Amino acid sequence: MSAKRYPSDLTGKEWEVLEPLLPKPRNPGRPRRYPLREIPNGIYVLRSGCSWRMMPKDLLHWKTVYHYFRLWREDGTWGRINRELLKRTRRKQG
Repeated sequence: MSAKRYPSDLTGKEWEVLEPLLPKPRNPGRPRRYPLREIPNGIYVLRSGCSWRMMPKDLLHWKTVYHYFRLWREDGTWGRINRELLKRTRRKQG
């Protein structure tokens, strides 16, 4: 994808936390069509309030990002991510 950076893009440290929480590929022999890291970067629409169809053109196509968003919502990935981040935050705060 484009080298353009957005304030909502994941940092290297954030990606290290998030990557192990994402589902593994169903067909490990076939490479992914898009870098997995680009999917969460595109999901910034939730924070920005922008509609899916108005996503910047230098990000993945909105249908691709929405597909993963919906899939991860339905399979519980977002819940697992939320619980893990909450756990880490509580540990940090003592």
